Amino acid sequence: MPNTLHADHIRQLQALYQDSELLVALFDASDTLCYANPAFRQTYHLAETAMPTWVQLMRDNYQQQTGTVIRTADFDTWLGSALSRRGKQSYRMMESDLHDGRWLLMTETVNEAGWMLCTAVDISSLAAGKRSLRTARDLALRAASTDELTGLSNRRHILAQLEAQLTRPGTHCVAILDIDFFKRINDNHGHPFGDQVLMDFARYLQSQLRRSDGIGRLGGEEFMLVLPDTQAAQASQLMHHLLSGLHPPRTIGAQADFHYSCSGGLTQLQPGDSVQSAYHRADAALYRAKQHGRNRIELG
Repeated sequence: MPNTLHADHIRQLQALYQDSELLVALFDASDTLCYANPAFRQTYHLAETAMPTWVQLMRDNYQQQTGTVIRTADFDTWLGSALSRRGKQSYRMMESDLHDGRWLLMTETVNEAGWMLCTAVDISSLAAGKRSLRTARDLALRAASTDELTGLSNRRHILAQLEAQLTRPGTHCVAILDIDFFKRINDNHGHPFGDQVLMDFARYLQSQLRRSDGIGRLGGEEFMLVLPDTQAAQASQLMHHLLSGLHPPRTIGAQADFHYSCSGGLTQLQPGDSVQSAYHRADAALYRAKQHGRNRIELG
């Protein structure tokens, strides 16, 4: 009887979601859509069988000018900024406006396995003046956590993500990556080209990481990765994969065959660690990687 009741509860919940005006969607740990009720599909112009990744959904919105209003002249930079916040908290609430004129209050709930439940309710009836004030507040908060050039988390935001992992059970790692000979790149090609390299590196890293991983620019050519629920051996494998992925020539600006590499320092968080102690070990490991010839990973 308990199993029958449990199954009936699930069926009732599914039926209610199907008929609800509440937007409901479920994304797996790879951020691929696994379920969306009719209200969600209608809002985001999704076919009944379409199961895109969240990135593809946002890219389609931007290109087709449907669904979410994305105000930017550079979608990839906007995407980097959005991904630096998406799925990094167990629960998050935000507001979003749509091309059809509606205004949504959205929530994201993430479990330990990385699955995300997204819900949204129409709040268009709220006073426009109050909405404008909240929008200005949200934009200010985003700006305070975002690196202006790359769209990734800035130093303060990524260090806050590291601090959050120190209090979570489980095994977590942190890495610092540094583009090799970056001063030489600036000197030989100019600072605007150097900025393009930084943006290319940021987008490359983000494309290789999980939604739950944190990535931010510490400053200059240094970046930090926060890798939750990851053993040192797994993290080391990921770091070597990242380095090898940079070996082929990359198209940057007008250059179709530009080469650059990076070095990294990696450490697993230890009991009693502080942000400073974990940072120091990763940074010391990065220094050793530089000393030992660059284009390599060292463990700390």
